[in-house]
Amino acid sequence: MDTLADRAVRRLRELHFNRTVRAVLDAPPVRAGDDGVVIFSMIGTRVLLPYLVAAKSLHARLRRGRFAILDDGTLTAADKAVLAAHLDSPEIRSIAGVDVGQCPRGGCWERLLTLLELRRDNYVIQLDSDTVTLGPVDEIAAAIDAGRDFTLRGEASSAWLPVSAFGAGHFALPAGAHVQMQIEARMAGVAGVAGGLSHYVRGCAGFAGFAPGGPGRELADRFSAAASAALGAEVWAQWGSEQVMSNLYIANEGDPVLLPYGRYLNFWNEPISSEAAFVHFVGTFRYHGGAYAAAARRALAELAPTERRAA
Repeated sequence: MDTLADRAVRRLRELHFNRTVRAVLDAPPVRAGDDGVVIFSMIGTRVLLPYLVAAKSLHARLRRGRFAILDDGTLTAADKAVLAAHLDSPEIRSIAGVDVGQCPRGGCWERLLTLLELRRDNYVIQLDSDTVTLGPVDEIAAAIDAGRDFTLRGEASSAWLPVSAFGAGHFALPAGAHVQMQIEARMAGVAGVAGGLSHYVRGCAGFAGFAPGGPGRELADRFSAAASAALGAEVWAQWGSEQVMSNLYIANEGDPVLLPYGRYLNFWNEPISSEAAFVHFVGTFRYHGGAYAAAARRALAELAPTERRAA
């Protein structure tokens, strides 16, 4: 458990980081494209500046797409004006308007359900605000062109596997295990009850691509009902269950693109290679060692006008 002192230190590091990335407001605004690609995120006022770093750095490399945002309920009128100016008037939806059906409320489920609506006619990229794009993203462009889903791997060893590869007989389940481990231990049985689910991949919902069409929210309703029956509604509603559902969509829409972990990675307080193209600064180590701020400064330097970079 974090102590009060730990939380205070983390908050100070966050405030320092936000001061560092205010330079994103000086970077040129994005010009959105009406090209069938939507870059989608759920954000609030606290992550406005980090989100702009994530959004601008990805768009600068991908050079495709328009932005859509799910407001977590905290965006102010001033925040929305900043977003309009910097991201070419993105579509902003309210979390309060999302009908979760048989899925849990909270834990990013509203984000996933909104994404499933957006992807009916668009290729949708789910982008977390705590990410920075540092290099070419050719694999993303290729996935879009091929109409294939993609995901950031949860770990380097993540693979596209049949659901039979997951179960209590395949790994020990510790007491008080995280909801993702609990449902993976029962994956084959729950997937069978939900129907039509043959594969699974341990991906990361912080960066994932969903090709147009595909299963709608009915699949999420069916699996959530089965998972709630298996684990109990309170357990299934815990943070992390939405990522399992995201992984299931991606794994069951054909062979997905699993991004090479050497170039697309989660930050676990280890040195970031110069070859890294995309880094997700997960909460555990987000502000450790100044790596997030250094990556953001590097991306912002690339976003600066050519004449300023040359000065």
